[in-house]
Amino acid sequence: MIKKIVIATATLSALLLTGCSQTAPDLDGKNNISDATQIAGDTVTIDENKYGNEDGTSGQYNSSSDGFQSIYFDFGDYGISSSMENQIASNTNVANSAAGSKIKIEGNCDEFGTDEYNYALGLKRAKAVKDSIAAQGADTSKMVIVSFGESNPVCSNPTDGCYAQNRRVDLRLVK
Repeated sequence: MIKKIVIATATLSALLLTGCSQTAPDLDGKNNISDATQIAGDTVTIDENKYGNEDGTSGQYNSSSDGFQSIYFDFGDYGISSSMENQIASNTNVANSAAGSKIKIEGNCDEFGTDEYNYALGLKRAKAVKDSIAAQGADTSKMVIVSFGESNPVCSNPTDGCYAQNRRVDLRLVK
């Protein structure tokens, strides 16, 4: 009888200590959903004229400062969309006119995903903006990137428009 109790206790302990394994998020696409139809209902295309204000009413929302414009991203994406090219060009002009100042490029995410995933995604978004500005001729030696992950939302309403506003990169002059 004692032998059965010891075996049962050892088995239970082994099961409790083993736990479940979890695959880390992979932003390069290896572990992401491969069928776009699985997430199609969760994706939103950002239109700055439509999702301008925190309540989703018309207007242009911009949480960047010093003349920079925020760059918005699709759900789970860190590539610069063609709809953001004008904002990148405008930001390049502002960066070139502020040549003596440091520029902080801040990556942000919506609340979906783990903290680690959102931190990494925010960094990739910030780096994509920095690289795009560099490709247009701006000097990146005074630029720094940072990720806030999901910790710096500009909107907290549970709507697609609100979530879309949080998937962004902000640019600021460091003073």
